[in-house]
Amino acid sequence: MAARNALDRHLALVGFMGAGKSTLGPQLAARLGRDFVELDAVVEKRAGMTISELFAADGEARFRQLEEEAALDVLAARTPAVIELGGGALGSERTRSELRDGAFTLHLDVSAEDAWARVAGSARPLARDPEAFRVLHAERQALYADADAVATDLDGAVLAAAGIRFGDGFEVGGDAVVADAGLAAVNPSLDAAHVVSAKSLAEAERLWSTLALERSSSLVAVGGGTTTDLVGFVAATYMRGIDWIAVPSTLVGQVDAAIGGKTGIDLAGKNLVGAFHWPAETVIDVSLLDTLPEAEVRNGMAEVVKTGLLAGEELWELDSREQVRRCAAYKAAVCLRDPRERGDRAQLNLGHTFAHALETASGYSVSHGHAVALGLLAALRLSELEDEAEMVDGVLAPAPVAVDRDIAWEALQRDKKVRDGRVNLVLLAAPGAPRITDELEPERVRAALDALIA
Repeated sequence: MAARNALDRHLALVGFMGAGKSTLGPQLAARLGRDFVELDAVVEKRAGMTISELFAADGEARFRQLEEEAALDVLAARTPAVIELGGGALGSERTRSELRDGAFTLHLDVSAEDAWARVAGSARPLARDPEAFRVLHAERQALYADADAVATDLDGAVLAAAGIRFGDGFEVGGDAVVADAGLAAVNPSLDAAHVVSAKSLAEAERLWSTLALERSSSLVAVGGGTTTDLVGFVAATYMRGIDWIAVPSTLVGQVDAAIGGKTGIDLAGKNLVGAFHWPAETVIDVSLLDTLPEAEVRNGMAEVVKTGLLAGEELWELDSREQVRRCAAYKAAVCLRDPRERGDRAQLNLGHTFAHALETASGYSVSHGHAVALGLLAALRLSELEDEAEMVDGVLAPAPVAVDRDIAWEALQRDKKVRDGRVNLVLLAAPGAPRITDELEPERVRAALDALIA
């Protein structure tokens, strides 16, 4: 079976010369927090000469032998890395077998014309004659056809590595579909037994009881964050874990909630019971946003702004399609380098500690996006970033909410990020520079929360 993502596996970049592997590879490794290994460099070190010199001295056959040996050694390493394979490395059956067993293989696609424009006149021994170059390009395509995914740029490579399909009008296969009530209202063909409206224990129990699936089955979740969180948790626990496919239909879901495998249900607090269960696939079909109500767009924009603040880029200024793609790629990269939230992934909670407290205190009548927008204001004020707080006020305009202050404070203190009675907050040293601290005095945190309440 083909690898579905690069989680806990080597990410092997393959493609024709000039595809950009040596440029994109180090950038991708940095995004994923992995070492970058260039196979040609390994061969040159072992041979004690450059690839061109090796071709001239010993011929291509000797180079391919050394290339295969180096590939097998690199792929045998236990720590997942980003590995750049030369354009012809897949000519080795042994190398292809190792890739199938221990790597996620990503084909960086490039046309023969673009590749020739990039490498003509270089020292590459196989880039001397344009006609022979085009013939070789055509021959190599069969080798790349077995790659697990295809990409042409950095964000596309990150999305592919996370098992995310991005585009329009996808078809999705699965053994059972669970959808949220809003979608079911406009699609009567959906099974009424698999329509959900809350991520509660009762809804989870109902799905566990009504599903008639096997261990090899897959469960499809179509809807917003509530639906993907709930269904992912049900999939994680049903028969001790079955595959699931996330199809987020809201802006919140496509830029945040359906990415990275965090699943859960609400009890006394937000997401107090859950599991990490990475989707077999996440399908981001941006055409599903075309009929999204304006209120849901505003709801999702809070997560777009959050991601832009973390990235240090004004992502909220982009067109909607690029917003989704850039935000999804940012979160996917963070989650791949910290899939179980033991470090860097915690930055994604910017504003969420306050948001979850407000949602809980309202009995979940306050929308997630509204609560996150308010939470961002609190985090930015505590970070002493007044310009950014004004930006959030201008872009999102979140009004204070009418909830009980004491209930909200109690909910905040029950947050999963509380350690030894102290609240861990995600703040910003500057846009693009998140920091996590538990050093703020409770009185100051309480004051920031109170300022969000009408």
